[in-house]
Amino acid sequence: MEYLKDRVSHWVVLCVVLVGSSFIFINWSPSASTLLFQLQEQCGPHPTASPSSSNCNTSTAVDESYKDKLDGVLAETSMEGKMLIIAMFNKAYVEGDKSMLDIFLDGFWSGEGTRPFVDHLLLVSMDQTSWERCKFLRLHCYRIQTTGDEHFDKEELFMSRAFIDMMWRRTLFLKDVLTRGYSFIFTDTDILWLRDPFPRLNESVDLQVSVDRFNGKRWSEQNPINTGFYMIRSNNKTIKLFEEWYARRNNNSSYGLKEQDVLENMMHGGMFRKLGLKVRFLETVFFSGFCQNSKDIYVVTTFHANCCRTVAAKVTDLTAALRDWKRFKASSPNQTVPLPFRWSKHKACANTF
Repeated sequence: MEYLKDRVSHWVVLCVVLVGSSFIFINWSPSASTLLFQLQEQCGPHPTASPSSSNCNTSTAVDESYKDKLDGVLAETSMEGKMLIIAMFNKAYVEGDKSMLDIFLDGFWSGEGTRPFVDHLLLVSMDQTSWERCKFLRLHCYRIQTTGDEHFDKEELFMSRAFIDMMWRRTLFLKDVLTRGYSFIFTDTDILWLRDPFPRLNESVDLQVSVDRFNGKRWSEQNPINTGFYMIRSNNKTIKLFEEWYARRNNNSSYGLKEQDVLENMMHGGMFRKLGLKVRFLETVFFSGFCQNSKDIYVVTTFHANCCRTVAAKVTDLTAALRDWKRFKASSPNQTVPLPFRWSKHKACANTF
C-alpha cells in the first residue's frame, strides 16, 4: 500500500509540473521574449560594472535603436555622395486593386532610364500596413516613429487638421535626414518618374523645388512652390532652413496652413535670402503636373498629380497618364519626325474641386 501511495504522489506532482509548464508556455509572448532579448543586448550590464548595474535604460535603448535603424537604412539606400530618393506613404496608398504605390512604382518601370533609381528609393511608411506592404515588395523601407496621439493610417481630407499634422510630421523626419548629412530628392508617391531627373538638376544649388505653374523665371520667388518634389543638399544653410520651418508650425500666423504654405510665406518674407540659400524653381516643361501639363513629351521628366484632392481621383488620372506615356513609347521608336501628343484630360481630379 505504501508503495502505491508513493506512486500516486509522484504522479500528482508530475501532473502539477506539466500543467504549470504548459500555462507558462502558452502565455509567454514570443515577441515579448524577443524584445526582452534585444533590450538585454542593448541595456545589459557593462562588462566592468556590478551585476546589478546597467549601462542604459529602456527609453534610451529605444531611442538608440531608432537612430541605428535610420542610419543603417540611409546608408544602404544612398548613392555615391550620400544622395537618395525619399517618398512617404500610408495605408491609403496601398489599398485597392491598383494602388497609388503600384502606379508610383510602375512609373519607374516604364520610364526611360529610371529603373535603377528604385535601388536608391527609401519608402517611409506612416503605419504598420504600409510598412508591411513595403517589406513584402523587398524595397528599402523605414517605419516612422509616431506618438500615441498620432494616427496617420488613413487618407486625410486635404487641408484638414490631421492632413496638416501629417505634413508637419513629414517635415520633421526630413529635417532629421538632413542633419545626418544626407542630401535627397523628396518625391510624393503621386508622381510618375518618366526620365532621369538628375541631368535637369544642378548639384551646386541648395534647394530645387517644383512649382504648380512656372512663371518663366527659374530664380523668381514669385513662382508658386510645390513641396511634392524637390532636391535639397545637406549643409548648414538647408538644415537651418528646416529648423526655422519646423519651428513655425505652432505660430499663430501658421494656424490652418499646411507646411508648404508656411515655407512659401517664409520665402516671401526673405528667409531664403537671409540664410544665403541658392534656390531654383523647376520648369514645368520638365517637372510637370496636372496644374500645368508639359507640352513637350520628348523632355518631360516627372508628372505630378497635383491640383487634385483625393487618392481615388489621383489613381484614375495617373493611370490614364501612364497609359498615354506607354502609348507614346510604343510608337515613337519608329518615327522620324516628332509625333503630336496630348495628355488625357484629368477629369477625375477636376471633379474633386
